[in-house]
Amino acid sequence: MNRLPLALALAAAAVLGGCASSQSGSAYERRQARQEMSVRLGVVESVRRVTIEGTKSPVGAVAGAGLGGLAGSNIGRGRGSTAGAIVGAVIGGVAGSAVEEQVTKKEGLEITVKLDSGELIAVTQEADETFHPGERVRVLRGSGASRVTH
Repeated sequence: MNRLPLALALAAAAVLGGCASSQSGSAYERRQARQEMSVRLGVVESVRRVTIEGTKSPVGAVAGAGLGGLAGSNIGRGRGSTAGAIVGAVIGGVAGSAVEEQVTKKEGLEITVKLDSGELIAVTQEADETFHPGERVRVLRGSGASRVTH
């Protein structure tokens, strides 16, 4: 029985499960619902494109190691099979970690806002909304997070 298709499906599900979190200005964590947020008004001073690093959890490494070990164990017989499984697991773990980080990486914006109070702040969030210098915006702050919205 070939277990490779099942292992691939499980690894894909594990990696895609790590993609669920969002750094979007429009996305809220469940715990943030129905929580009061302070609203400050201001004007966009500048907008800079940035990259939000991908997730570096054990999920990708574990999934990759499992797949690599399974694939490596199919090489040779006896000790060769064991050595293949070990080498495959190590290579698969490194590759799985790298794949997870690439898949979960996001394009972001660093938005610098001059608040009506005169304070200058910067908020980094996913680039799912467009902002332009001189534009009036709202800065929402609460539950340990800030976001810029129109």
